[in-house]
Amino acid sequence: MARRDEQRGDRRNRAPEEDRDNEIVEKLVHINRVAATVKGGRRFSFAALMVVGDQKGRVGYGHGKAREVPEAIRKATEEAKKSMIRVPLRESRTLHHDGNGRWGAGKVMVRAAPPGTGVIAGGPMRAVLETLGVQDVVGKSVGSSNPYNMVRATFEALKAQSSPRQVAAKRGKKVSDLLGRRADGASAQAAAAEVEA
Repeated sequence: MARRDEQRGDRRNRAPEEDRDNEIVEKLVHINRVAATVKGGRRFSFAALMVVGDQKGRVGYGHGKAREVPEAIRKATEEAKKSMIRVPLRESRTLHHDGNGRWGAGKVMVRAAPPGTGVIAGGPMRAVLETLGVQDVVGKSVGSSNPYNMVRATFEALKAQSSPRQVAAKRGKKVSDLLGRRADGASAQAAAAEVEA
């Protein structure tokens, strides 16, 4: 009897959603006070922009609006968790190649960087890249500084990322055929093994 209670207790304590939520990092990018003019005056509410990620290659963003700030943040977080995308990372620390993204007047550039560079990006871009789990990257915003457009433009740049494995699958080739001889002297097999890791 005691053993059955023990098992039931274990099962209750192990909620799969809870385990998944524990490793997700949430960042508040922007909070905005908005007003609706009604007959009696102005009615204020708050709009929140959140970015969430597991720091292992998955990231999402969401927007929530409510009369209270915590409720707006909760709504934005829920939406962000539903809209997560997977981005292939090289050596689990940087991007595979450079990329550009555009959304409205927001234009961003992201560039892969050597080890030890860190995250060189500002504001909303930095929040997205940190929650994604990138350690070495250079980012530049050359358009609008509107946080909504910057976040969406960054996501456009990240969606365009592809790994050598994905390109090889599309072209019906092996990863080693694509990489060939590298400039640093590593053989194609070593380069392919590095990508597989």
